[in-house]
Amino acid sequence: MYARLSSIMFPIATLLFVGAIVWGYQEHQEKNSILIKAENQYQRAFHDLSHHMGRLHDQLGETLAVSSASHGMQRKGLVNVWRLTSQAQNEINQLPLALLPFNKAEQFLSRISNFAYRTAVRDLTKQPLSSDEMKLMKSLYQTSDSINQELGKVQDAVIQDRLRWMDVEVAMASENGPNDNTIIDGFKAMDKQMGAYPESDWGPSAMSTDRELSTAGLEGKQMTPEEIKRKALEFLGPQARGGEVNVSEDGGETEMAAFTVSVKGSEGASIQLDYTRKGGHLLWFMNPRDVKSRKINFDTARNKGSQFLVRHGYKNMTPIAYDEYDHVAVFTYAGTIDGVKIYPDKVTVRVALDNGEVVGLQARDHVFAPKLLTPGKPKLTKEQAQKGLNPDFRIENHSLAVIENDMREPTLCHEFVGRVNDHRYRIYLNADTGLEENIEQIADAEKTLYQ
Repeated sequence: MYARLSSIMFPIATLLFVGAIVWGYQEHQEKNSILIKAENQYQRAFHDLSHHMGRLHDQLGETLAVSSASHGMQRKGLVNVWRLTSQAQNEINQLPLALLPFNKAEQFLSRISNFAYRTAVRDLTKQPLSSDEMKLMKSLYQTSDSINQELGKVQDAVIQDRLRWMDVEVAMASENGPNDNTIIDGFKAMDKQMGAYPESDWGPSAMSTDRELSTAGLEGKQMTPEEIKRKALEFLGPQARGGEVNVSEDGGETEMAAFTVSVKGSEGASIQLDYTRKGGHLLWFMNPRDVKSRKINFDTARNKGSQFLVRHGYKNMTPIAYDEYDHVAVFTYAGTIDGVKIYPDKVTVRVALDNGEVVGLQARDHVFAPKLLTPGKPKLTKEQAQKGLNPDFRIENHSLAVIENDMREPTLCHEFVGRVNDHRYRIYLNADTGLEENIEQIADAEKTLYQ
């Protein structure tokens, strides 16, 4: 009996054993193939990074070498600096550096990119590079040379010692891993080198894009949790009746200290609101209840949104954009002064299409928008400005609007809405110079705003 059983089981066990070996070998091969592919991608990204950082240093030198009157060559050089910096940033993102402190290097590259772009897009014949900007570029040139030396040391070690990036990933992921990995040490040295660059030397061209939100300039006193709770309940009205209210503080002593309020709504949904600690300004409100059907039309939803804003003190707002999804209408409103739309001052309202209830508000841009007393007067008339439009552009609507230009400066523009190449666009022409400041394609859902 046992002989018969063994004669049956032994071949089966043998087959299973052989199958396990084959399966294990295949898994091992697939794993090796994946590791080799990942290693090749890391090596390619690293050597591309080294190449582009070298070209960045060269391009800065070439831009400095041309005559100060060669505005075309300066612009070309700055565009190339921007392109090379963007490529270097992309390659850094492909390397396994997520666990490595490398934020100073990434910020440094981001600011070079911002400086080069913002400087290149302006009219250098009317606003040439200043002495401070030239001094900045010389310093960037010297700093990039030091960075390339550090990067060259890492590259030499990688090639000569056949270092693997997969070992870097393992070393950073392990709490007890080695701390003297050549690649890790090299990139730490690079980050330190970039971080040593003086913060104050960047100037307005680069710093304009790094504007950080701060409550320091807001009106009002420092609010207490109890005061914020009362504001939230007053804002919500019947929605919060009888609901449990929790208030928590975020940001501590930072420049963006805020309170988060959570209220159990009438339908069981947890309504969320964010307020600034200074002044108690509402930043965000969301009632995440399910909206399962559409019963009201566009005009009714827009009226509900506009009435909601007026009721809560957001006056002189006009709808400028519209979208719709999951039976919720999303309207963006901009403030107006003397009939001129102020695009930096905007709020977004979400209206449920089942009953017209406002279920969301995003007011951060409104709270932190530069407060304009007057939009100013245009030097060019509508007729003068529209001469700068494409001859094929068919104008459907015109108004004056204030937008932020590439330097984040409020700029009065003629806003033309129209069609060209079977699409609808908003084109903003500077009201003083007639130059194009911005172009936006209008989504199909927004067409009802202009009918």
